[in-house]
Amino acid sequence: MILTNVSYFSITLVSVMFAGHLGKTQLAASTLANSWASVTGFIILIGLSGALETLCGQGYGAKMYRMLGIYLQSSIIISLFYSIIASFIWFYSEPILIFLHQEPHVAKMAAIYLRHLIPGLFAYAILQCILRFLQTLTVKLPLVICSVVPLVIHVGLTYALVYRTVLGFKGAALAAAITLWFSVIMLGHYVHYSGKFKDTWKGLSRECFNHLLPNMKLAIPSAVMVCLEYWAFEVLVILAGSIPNSEDSTSLIAMCLQTDGVAFMISCGFSAAVSTRVANELGAGNTDRAKNAVGVSRGCGLQHLAAWSNLASFYVIGLPVAVLAGFKASLHVKGLWIGSMCGLFCQVCILLWITLRTNWKILELSINKENEMTPVV
Repeated sequence: MILTNVSYFSITLVSVMFAGHLGKTQLAASTLANSWASVTGFIILIGLSGALETLCGQGYGAKMYRMLGIYLQSSIIISLFYSIIASFIWFYSEPILIFLHQEPHVAKMAAIYLRHLIPGLFAYAILQCILRFLQTLTVKLPLVICSVVPLVIHVGLTYALVYRTVLGFKGAALAAAITLWFSVIMLGHYVHYSGKFKDTWKGLSRECFNHLLPNMKLAIPSAVMVCLEYWAFEVLVILAGSIPNSEDSTSLIAMCLQTDGVAFMISCGFSAAVSTRVANELGAGNTDRAKNAVGVSRGCGLQHLAAWSNLASFYVIGLPVAVLAGFKASLHVKGLWIGSMCGLFCQVCILLWITLRTNWKILELSINKENEMTPVV
C-alpha cells in the first residue's frame, strides 16, 4: 500500500512539476490549483471511500463476502455524486480564489488548470473506492503494478502534452486526468475478469441503493476526519498568499506540502494495512488480535472521534499558533510551519489516548449485532 499510495499521489505532483518549469507564474498557479483540487476534491473523496475500510474490512472478517461488492457500489455512487458538486466548484474557482486574497492573474491560471483536471476528478472517485475494496482483500502485487505503470506512462504523457503540443500549461492537468482514467480502467478490468473476486464481486446490483445510508453514516465522519487534518495544511497555502512576496511564498509552501505529502503517503500505507487488519479481526470476533494489531479509529468505525480530535488539534491549537507566529511574530513561512507542528503533536496525543481507552468487548458486541442484521446471501 505504501508504494501504491506514493505512486497515485505522484501523478498530480508530476503534472505540477512539468507545469512549474514553464515559468514562475505557472508554478504558482499549478501549485495553487493542485492545493485547491485537494482541498475541495481529492481529499474529500479519499475520506468518503474510507467507509469501505470499516464496512468491507469487517464484512470480510465475518465471511460476508458478497456484501463487499455491494458496499463498493454504494460507495462509488456516493463519491460520484460528490464529484458532480466539486466539478462546479472547480469550474468557477477563479472568483473564489480571488476572494481568498490570491493574486488575480495566478487565480485565473489556476482556474484554467482546474477546468482541464475535472475529468480526472470522477476517475479519482472510482479509483479510491476500488483501492479500498482491494485493500480489505489484502491484494498486494496487482495494486503495485496498476499504480506504478500509470505513473511511468504519465511522465511521458505529461512531457508530450506540455512541450510537444499547443496545450502547454493546460496539458499538465489534462495528462493527470487521462492517467487517472487509465488507472481506473486497469483496476476495473482486474476486478471484473480476475477469478479471485468471484465471491466478492457479483456484478452490478440494485441492492447497493439499500446500503447508501449506512455507508454515508461512516463516509461522512471519515471525510470530516481526513479533511479537517488535510485542510489545516492547505490553509497554510492560502495564508501564504497574504505574506509579502506572495508568489514565492505560495509556491514555496505548496511545494513543501506536496513533498511532505509523499512522506505522508508512506504513513498512510502503514495506516491502511493496520486499519484493514483491525477491521478484519473485529469482524471475525477476534478482539484480542485486533488489540494487538494496534487499535485505529478507522478500522473500529470510530471516525467521529478522530474527526473531533482533528478539529481540536488543528483548528483550536495549530492554525491559531500559525497565524500568530507567521504574522504577529513576523516569522512568515517558518511561523506557519511551527503552527502545523503544534497541531500534529496535539493530534498524536489525543489519538493515543483514544486507542488506549478503547473498549474492545463492546466493539465486538456492536459489530456482531450489525452482522446479524445483514443478509449473508
